[in-house]
Amino acid sequence: MLAAERFESIPASRARQFLEPGPVVLLTTRHAGNDNVMTVGWHQVLERTPSMISCIVSRGCRSFDMLCASGQCVLNVPTGDMLDAVVRVGNSSGEEIDKFAAFGLERAEAQDVDAPVLPQCHAQLECRLRDDRAIERYNLFILEVTHISARPAPKQPEYLHYVGDGVFMLSGKRVSRRRLFRPEMLGF
Repeated sequence: MLAAERFESIPASRARQFLEPGPVVLLTTRHAGNDNVMTVGWHQVLERTPSMISCIVSRGCRSFDMLCASGQCVLNVPTGDMLDAVVRVGNSSGEEIDKFAAFGLERAEAQDVDAPVLPQCHAQLECRLRDDRAIERYNLFILEVTHISARPAPKQPEYLHYVGDGVFMLSGKRVSRRRLFRPEMLGF
């Protein structure tokens, strides 16, 4: 065991710095003829068949109410060149401004859900609310992915990862260890 003096205590509120869950996404919703977009930094893949994802959407924000009402959304996966727009979207309210116009975000229609997709993003995961039992207690939405659209290139885009305190990491070097995996564990 390493000596305790080699470590410093860190507030539990900074757990994100060590356990960030994946790339930041832009969640788009539509309800009653209104569209909104918000930045989401906390989500996780739950299952692959059917493909399910959970994400946290803060209660009291416009997207929370719109997602609860419509039961559908799109998780748009931006790349490094969109960093400033992603931060600005996450630091503004759709109640006050049209975030699409204010931050130069194009909209297009999704294929399977009634919510806009963002064509500037590398991928769009269209989702429907699968299970609402954790929303009231944890603001946790369980979504089923019903359709995915993605650009064929680049194969390894530069994704954004939020590590807290206004700091992001851009995905970089990738290292394959496919040879160490059992075949049934590959493919996702």
